[in-house]
Amino acid sequence: MKPVEKKPDPPQGAGKKSIRTLLVTGLCIFVGVLIVAGVIFIRTLFLLDRAPLAPEEPLSYPEEAPQTPGVPEPGDPPVSQKPAEAESSRPDTEPADLNASGPPAEQPPRPRQKGTLAFVIDDAGNNLEELEPFLRFPGPLTIAVLPGLPYSAEAARRIQAAGKELFLHQPMEALGGQNPGPGAIYSGMSPEAIRAVVEGNLAEIGPVAGINNHQGSKITRDPEAMETILTLCRERGISFLDSRTIADTVAPDVAKRLGIPIGERDVFVDNSQEKSAMIQCVEEGLHKAEQQGTAVLIGHTWSRELAATLEELYPVLVERGYSLATISRLMEDTG
Repeated sequence: MKPVEKKPDPPQGAGKKSIRTLLVTGLCIFVGVLIVAGVIFIRTLFLLDRAPLAPEEPLSYPEEAPQTPGVPEPGDPPVSQKPAEAESSRPDTEPADLNASGPPAEQPPRPRQKGTLAFVIDDAGNNLEELEPFLRFPGPLTIAVLPGLPYSAEAARRIQAAGKELFLHQPMEALGGQNPGPGAIYSGMSPEAIRAVVEGNLAEIGPVAGINNHQGSKITRDPEAMETILTLCRERGISFLDSRTIADTVAPDVAKRLGIPIGERDVFVDNSQEKSAMIQCVEEGLHKAEQQGTAVLIGHTWSRELAATLEELYPVLVERGYSLATISRLMEDTG
């Protein structure tokens, strides 16, 4: 048998050295991992600090479902109506924007009805050029034509074609002796003569809705003459408007006695030809309409600024709560 060889014993202290080497190596690796992790962490913080912040999104709320106006949901209390808004010097409503998204804005309530105005334009027949701007007026107008003038019949035809109300502007004698023009009624005329004059003028002007006086301060103080004229109006079924060229006119008293309703002028709008003065006269008419319910305002075709001024004021008057009417409609509504 061969003798067993004995391996030499490891040098003393070699095992301890291996353990120490492993510990040092592990510690180095651990420290290296910590360093790498620290570098990555610091780099991440640095990049985050430099990155821009995203803007905050606004809070959004779900939109309520639109409801049909005037139809309350079950269980809802009754909806109370808003009171009318205070009057403004400019229009309260703006035109709706058809391109706007979303439901239309609630419109303010319409202004309350404050009164009705009737504008009467006298002295047509002298000049067709002066008449034309009034024929283009967008609202109702009563236009009175003088008889016996070169353009009387043509003016009457154009007025009717334009859809305006036609009156005979009947000339009557004045206290001051001014010439009232052709086809006039004078004091001392018999009832038959008065009838003949008025009927001849009506035949020239054509079918009219009524008559008002041109001048006439002397005739409108004469009860017998006014009775003849008003009786003729009743027989013809046409209106009479007293232009009130004199304060002590008897036309209202005679009309009351005969049971005939008549109209009466409240304001002359163009005694002054200044635009500002005309606007002030219209304001006076508005005040009377608000107090009385109606007002009659008389102007003339020869007023240079009147047609343009009325056209400018028309939408403002409607916006402020006033309506416009012809004399015959005004008398129908108030009769």
